[in-house]
Amino acid sequence: MARSTTKDAQALFNSLRSAYAATPTNLKIIDLYVIFAVLTAIMQVAYMAIVGSFPFNSFLSGVLSCVGTAVLAVCLRIQVNKENKEFKDLPPERAFADFVLCNLVLHLVIMNFMG
Repeated sequence: MARSTTKDAQALFNSLRSAYAATPTNLKIIDLYVIFAVLTAIMQVAYMAIVGSFPFNSFLSGVLSCVGTAVLAVCLRIQVNKENKEFKDLPPERAFADFVLCNLVLHLVIMNFMG
């Protein structure tokens, strides 16, 4: 039984890898940015667990900044993806402008929260 699940897992991994190979480069770059933002948030939480969270506002601001940026990048990826039919009429430049504007608002709120 374990041998069957190992083969299934390998087949799933290989199919996902071959499907991701066909993904356009601009979407792969956005994916890397999302992974970077999430890993940064995880590192901040690990640091807080090890060292402590004395300036708790700073910790919250950093984690929320990373998570918010990752969410906005996922929204950008959805809008830029050519296979998504809902945003077919939206030009990629407009989607990127929305991403930049929303990031600006997010970080202004976070800076205000830090004090």
